[in-house]
Amino acid sequence: MTEPVPIDLPKATHLLELEDRRIYLVGTAHVSKSSVEDVRATIEKVKPDTICVELCEPRFRNLTNPEAWKKVDILGVLRSGKAMLLLSSLIMTSFQRRIADQLGVVPGAEMLAAIDLARESNANLVLADREIEITLRRTGARLGFWTKMKLLTELLFGLAAGEEIDEQQIEELKEEERLSDALQLMADQFPRAKETLIDERDTYLAQKIRDAGGKTVVAVVGAGHVEGIRNKIHSEHDLDPLCEVPPSSIWGKLLKWLIPGTIIAIFAYGFFSGDAEQSRDSVVLWILINGGLSAAGAAVALAHPVTVISAFLAAPLTSLNPFVAAGWVAGLVQAWIKKPTVKDLEELPQAIMSVSGVWHNAVTRVLLVVVLANLGSTLGTFIAGGWIAARLF
Repeated sequence: MTEPVPIDLPKATHLLELEDRRIYLVGTAHVSKSSVEDVRATIEKVKPDTICVELCEPRFRNLTNPEAWKKVDILGVLRSGKAMLLLSSLIMTSFQRRIADQLGVVPGAEMLAAIDLARESNANLVLADREIEITLRRTGARLGFWTKMKLLTELLFGLAAGEEIDEQQIEELKEEERLSDALQLMADQFPRAKETLIDERDTYLAQKIRDAGGKTVVAVVGAGHVEGIRNKIHSEHDLDPLCEVPPSSIWGKLLKWLIPGTIIAIFAYGFFSGDAEQSRDSVVLWILINGGLSAAGAAVALAHPVTVISAFLAAPLTSLNPFVAAGWVAGLVQAWIKKPTVKDLEELPQAIMSVSGVWHNAVTRVLLVVVLANLGSTLGTFIAGGWIAARLF
């Protein structure tokens, strides 16, 4: 059941009745000055028992602690295979930072206002969003390798565009509920990912707001989530399935072994068929194409020459081993040669604002080395494998 909002509350505030409780949803644009005013006006007039914010614990820490970037363990990121996850997250964050800088506001300022008011009024603060890593991993499981590469390419091109935007355009986007957060921007470009990026989070946010204590609740969420929360908040939802990271599909697991197994079988067939010269040529082709494209990827990332050589040497071998990737090797070498410093970590928020910054910051350069060297090795596997098979058969 929905009631009209009292006349003295902002237009962006939506009142929901849930049994004997009142829930006020404040729909915001995360880089809008007026959204901060909407949040303050609603909380000061409603005086809620509980304030919910569209943040997870990691995003809360990053927002409230500007020094958090200094604690990034880049080697840990590489070892855990999260390089592309972190790079994509950083680039998405850069869009909001760039727009916020143009408007003279702090990204997530309305969330900070809600957090500060919760502390000042002793209201219970609830972090209502699902962890960003779970959201991106569930999305990645849906997209597949080539779609992920397309996504990364579009993010980088978007970063390069550097389009200016004024506050009036921001408010228009807010009215259209298209600028609620960076994940929604990504969902607009990749409709297949909308379920994990938007719909599941609508469900998660709705249930967390339902579970929040207090007779009066203010929930500060992106404008694009308001309608979904309003539709789902009157029902109970099991959140456990939404927090699971699905395992790789059986086909994905098979391909991890089938592709290198097929390549090795082709090499073995060539040697045992008696044409030693052609077999040697196949091995040379494999090394040059696979290693060359992986090295080219590292070079595009402006990696150190030793890193480029390591990608060239590693790729022909790691492509035949499902447990190791050429990008991981190259990334570790790059991080060892040019270990990111505290200064690099301090400059990371500013570095992700431009293509030049991403390419020249030691942290993001390591991430680019991993992603682009892996991409080159993958292309090399298919190109060299297909060429060798065509020559033999």
